[in-house]
Amino acid sequence: MIHKPVLLDEVIEMLDIKKDGIYVDATVGGGGHTRAILSRLSDKGLVIGIDRDEEALNRVGMSLKDRRLRLVHLNFSDMDRLFDVTGAKVDGVLMDLGVSMNQLKDEQRGFSFYSEAPLDMRMDRTARITASDIVNTWSKEKIERILRDYADEKRARAIATRIVQRRRKGRINTCKELADIVMSVYKRRGRIHPATRTFQALRIAVNNEVEELQEGLRSAMNILNKKGRLCVISYHSVEDRVVKIFFREAETQGLLKRINKKPITPSVRELKENPSSRSAKLRVGERL
Repeated sequence: MIHKPVLLDEVIEMLDIKKDGIYVDATVGGGGHTRAILSRLSDKGLVIGIDRDEEALNRVGMSLKDRRLRLVHLNFSDMDRLFDVTGAKVDGVLMDLGVSMNQLKDEQRGFSFYSEAPLDMRMDRTARITASDIVNTWSKEKIERILRDYADEKRARAIATRIVQRRRKGRINTCKELADIVMSVYKRRGRIHPATRTFQALRIAVNNEVEELQEGLRSAMNILNKKGRLCVISYHSVEDRVVKIFFREAETQGLLKRINKKPITPSVRELKENPSSRSAKLRVGERL
């Protein structure tokens, strides 16, 4: 069974797909959005699927055989490099910023607080820094800062202090060890797991996500045709703030028209079918 990706109907509508067009799925993930775009293209159309996770690309390549699809192992911050030589432009770019279910379910990737696997959290397994490197070597002040800046963690100082105290006794090696440290600060669980924000902040830091997103948005603008659409799905306030500011500034500069001033969010039906979509926000701009 193919999992239906978040805001699928809304993305397809907002991309305003031309049947002979060229589209970039800058975060292929499970391939759900890519499949839907391909289904609306003619034989002359093309989808270029990008992902920094080579395992995701391999899975999509095995399950989706289509000559109109090209898969590229690349960070979306570098997507304009694909067109440096040809000078070609595309008719739409989709950036879905969520962590894929395959990554979350693979305990060895180190994204789950319930896992005994090593703290990793790298989207691209060829990258150097891991979450373990951060929690075991970064200063208390630096850890506190990323918890606050990347996750709005209200207990950032207490968690950073507890991490530093704990690592004096030995390395913090597993996801569960870190989650237990955070739990010791919170004492009790609320609606979401107390470690959710800490893991989010670490993932963003490990993968340099804020800087990658800023550069990815600029890169997308460089390759869009006039009237080409840029669709971005974010899942937390840090991402959404970056996208919102970029769109607003690009509009002020006369480079882009915002199609929706307020973000599009999942319908009641989608929330019922897929509760994990609850934080998704879709912003759309059109190249001028």
